Amino acid sequence: MRVYLFAKWLAQKEGSQLADGDLLFAASMGHDLGASHLHSLSSERFEVEGADAMVELMRQHQVSETDAHDVWVAIALHTSPHIAERITPLARLVRLGVLIDFRPASRQSHDAVDYGTEIESMLPRLNIEKILGDAVVQQAVQNPSKAPPNSWPSSLYKSHLEDPTWTGVNRGF
Repeated sequence: MRVYLFAKWLAQKEGSQLADGDLLFAASMGHDLGASHLHSLSSERFEVEGADAMVELMRQHQVSETDAHDVWVAIALHTSPHIAERITPLARLVRLGVLIDFRPASRQSHDAVDYGTEIESMLPRLNIEKILGDAVVQQAVQNPSKAPPNSWPSSLYKSHLEDPTWTGVNRGF
């Protein structure tokens, strides 16, 4: 939910029509869906699993294939630096929403520090860095193909393999 609120805030700040649309909500809410245990059996990385799951849900609600594809791209690429920011406006907003949520430097550069404090007072982080990192690593432990080279899941997985006894937030996070 925080990612959606940050992405919507940024879209409003920029005057984007996406600020009031369902696609921004769907892509933001589905961006980590693939990290769920429900999507751990396939060999696809969590970003693709989440994108596929959200598109399936959108099809059940008769969303156009064009809109569903745009959401798929935004979810599938949300961990792909320099690509997500340039491929579509929706993918850019979701990627930046994630960065503003997780990186203090991004909050600072987007002048979102005060807004971030407000959002976190309503929606506390609840150890999301640890929980999400562990979920992605667990999928890779079960199936290393879910962490292909040069991907964010791969960075997390490599960090885990370097010290499997580490109990803190994954150092690759």
